[in-house]
Amino acid sequence: MKAKIRDEEALLAVSPSALSAYALAAGWSRIETFGEHSDVFAHESFPEIILPRTQELGDYARVVSKLIEIFASVAAIDELSLYQDLVTADRDAIRVRVPGAKQGILSMDDGRELMNGICNMLLAVACSLQNPKPLYRTGANKVASDFLEQVRLGQTEQNSFSVTLLPPAIPPIVQPALDRDWASEDDPLERRIAKRLTEALKATRKATESTVAGNTEAFSQAVSDGVSANLCEALIQLIRPFPTLEISLTWARTRPMKSVRTVHSFYKEESAILSEAARSYRRQEPQQDVRLVGFVKRLTQDRSETEGTITLRSFIDGQMKSVVAVMSQSDYRRAIQAHGDKATVIVEGDLERIGQLWRILNPRIAEVLKIEDGQDDDY
Repeated sequence: MKAKIRDEEALLAVSPSALSAYALAAGWSRIETFGEHSDVFAHESFPEIILPRTQELGDYARVVSKLIEIFASVAAIDELSLYQDLVTADRDAIRVRVPGAKQGILSMDDGRELMNGICNMLLAVACSLQNPKPLYRTGANKVASDFLEQVRLGQTEQNSFSVTLLPPAIPPIVQPALDRDWASEDDPLERRIAKRLTEALKATRKATESTVAGNTEAFSQAVSDGVSANLCEALIQLIRPFPTLEISLTWARTRPMKSVRTVHSFYKEESAILSEAARSYRRQEPQQDVRLVGFVKRLTQDRSETEGTITLRSFIDGQMKSVVAVMSQSDYRRAIQAHGDKATVIVEGDLERIGQLWRILNPRIAEVLKIEDGQDDDY
């Protein structure tokens, strides 16, 4: 017995744009209007159909149900599969698939890591749209966070474990482009993020293979394409539990691309290369919002300057290091007092390493702790 789509809420999830995009892609052509809110579409070999232009029709769900029946019959597939095509026809659908999952089942731990990795991957890619960098504070990027909140989970596939992600719908093009892959700043955010995702995954694949071949600069050269420590770490979360993982993008029919679908595969053994790439990226960027506890070892100030430079002795990664910080006038005065009192200071800022030298960017003295009587000072 063939399953039929009867649920009204499910039918209402299919947009008029998705119906039109699917019909046009399948070969139907609009020939005339029908009433105030619909159009007649014809095909030389298929039944004539009437497509609504709005969901405001009182019987919209019934109309969608009938169209699913026709489309499924023409395509010779079941209605559930056809419905899945329709509900994603106006979206750049992202699928993360685990080909080797037995009977499409994962453990709770693996499933949690998969979902966390997916969220982190999308955040990393969205952050790279404006200003590609080796490392991001993803939580501080409102555009990326807002986008992630709008992504929905779609229906899973049979015979493998897969997660379907449905970003907001992509509206049809209202201005013809010279090329179907025409890149425009006027593309909706959802399409720009989808394009960036496939660019970043392609660049990660290329950088991984180039690193194996001995190119030590491969990942540094991939930053402009959206590859970052955040993306590498997200991919590690995704692939580490599985022998292989597949990430694909099926482009919205409402705004077609030359290729209908792009596929990117990654393998468990590549997690070591991605981990090293992430560590390298993080070494290039300042560690943000660091708190260092230490002693003021040296004070330097030019008479013509209002700021002053201090050298702080503090532990970094378990070793005592000297850290340079250019302080504001008020904080520099506090540093002078702390040095004179042999007091402990807590300095906050972004920690940067340049070769063997360490420095704090945007430094501020959060607290000065007076040394207790009788305690030895260790400068």
